[in-house]
Amino acid sequence: MNNSLLVAFALMLVLEGVLPFVWPKKWRETFMRLIQFTDGQLRFIGLTSMLAGLILLIVFK
Repeated sequence: MNNSLLVAFALMLVLEGVLPFVWPKKWRETFMRLIQFTDGQLRFIGLTSMLAGLILLIVFK
């Protein structure tokens, strides 16, 4: 279990690093838009992301 959790965390870091590495200007523009969102909008994005991840875990496990 611990090994799987570390592998998942490492994969998350790799995927999160792809956009700033490949398209730094576009990533910066996107980030600037994100900081202008309200707390409610950010919470909705976070909730949607968590639900999509849970659905993918259920489907592919």
